[in-house]
Amino acid sequence: MSKKIFGVLLLWLIVVGLYHIYKPLPDALNYVGAVEHVAASDVHFFHDTTYVDEDGARSFEQEIFDEIFRMIEASDQYVLVDMFLFNDMLGAATTSHRSISQELTDALVAKKQTSPSAVIQVITDPINTIYGGVSSNQIDDLEAAGVSVIFTDLTKLRDSNAIYSATWRTFGQWWGNSTRPGYLPNPFASQGQKLGVRTYLRLLNFKANHRKVVVTDYSQNGEVSFSTLVTSANPHDGSSAHSNVAVRVDNALWRDVLQTESAVAKMSGTSLVIPAEMTETATSEAREKVLSVQLLTEKAIKQRILSDINAMQEGDSLDIAMFYLSDREIIKAVRLADERGATLRLLLDPNKDAFGREKGGMPNRQVAHELMRQSSGNTTIRWCYTTGEQCHSKSLLFSSGANTTLIQGSANLTRRNIDGFNLETNIVITGDKASGVFVEAQQFFDQQWNNDEDRLSSVPYSEYEDTSRLKTLRYRFMEWTGLSSW
Repeated sequence: MSKKIFGVLLLWLIVVGLYHIYKPLPDALNYVGAVEHVAASDVHFFHDTTYVDEDGARSFEQEIFDEIFRMIEASDQYVLVDMFLFNDMLGAATTSHRSISQELTDALVAKKQTSPSAVIQVITDPINTIYGGVSSNQIDDLEAAGVSVIFTDLTKLRDSNAIYSATWRTFGQWWGNSTRPGYLPNPFASQGQKLGVRTYLRLLNFKANHRKVVVTDYSQNGEVSFSTLVTSANPHDGSSAHSNVAVRVDNALWRDVLQTESAVAKMSGTSLVIPAEMTETATSEAREKVLSVQLLTEKAIKQRILSDINAMQEGDSLDIAMFYLSDREIIKAVRLADERGATLRLLLDPNKDAFGREKGGMPNRQVAHELMRQSSGNTTIRWCYTTGEQCHSKSLLFSSGANTTLIQGSANLTRRNIDGFNLETNIVITGDKASGVFVEAQQFFDQQWNNDEDRLSSVPYSEYEDTSRLKTLRYRFMEWTGLSSW
């Protein structure tokens, strides 16, 4: 009898695991937005850079959240923020470069106080309360000020690590969670409140609303206009020194953002409040529209990236700045583009720094070894020079003749990020390479790549080369099963 019970249980777990890998997703996910045409002056590139100066001191150049704060302050009646990490936790570190989570909280609260009728909504991931295991000062402050906060219901998403998630869905999820202190160490804040067993059970069910999007309104010539900013940066104190990128697009994309964010709100049991007066500005029609912009989410990001890499030929080039690179289809496409004679430069995080803890280099060092070993001589790899922070950008810059395409946003190039398991948002911008957004994005990449202006930002591939076959096998297994932090 016990064997029969075990067999039935095993079959049940297999069925649950497979279903939650392949189940249908809510509407408006894996979203492909309309291609919109905008003026070059409506698209703006921003970056955060951490580097070591000529005196050996760690230095910072930051633009992204200052721009977000400007957008919020300039808004009239509408602010929408969807951010993954929105907390003051530091991991094992003891200090942060910037209290960025409280800065964003204060900016939103101040806008609500000066404009009480304004619609201000924040969508975020339950990781910020460690899945209900702790309280959040930032969230409490927002709610007390009348800001609407929506925690994403991650159970509606697919499971990337079915081996664990099938068991958790069957036995663990019914136990709920509690903010009362427990007895287990807090991996997100070593000096923070200890956690209970139920919190850990939820924590191991890896998935996320990993998006980083801001939409605000503003008045222009008597018309209501909207700006959309998509970034790789989080309002997270432990991440405040990271290098990141962002793009702001005016007069476009906001309708697609609202549709994709409304889907997140709906699957989380609520809805976005969308003011009836939201109408597109008429002034943009008179401008010369030279750039194409498009919003992509989830697996649609991967499909577009694969399409663009697979189209590359001799004479084309691709510059990738990426925190995590591990997806097998992307890696294969990069190798084949190399074989066809395309020029590829990869600026990768060495995956050694994680909020005061040291990591072992997976997956980037194993992927880099594979790409360099199989290259026909057209691929070059450098590592970001990090001193505690991370090289957190997620950016691809394609060039073919006079045409350039920039794809950037929240998505790492990993199975979890771009195979429809996480929620992600990226922007695609296409046009003449002389346009300002492409010039600035190229300068940002080149400055890091070449260590321009006596800024130590990157080191050669040999600095972190790792030829371990055992680690390669571990990376391949972890990517395949989803039993990884990436």
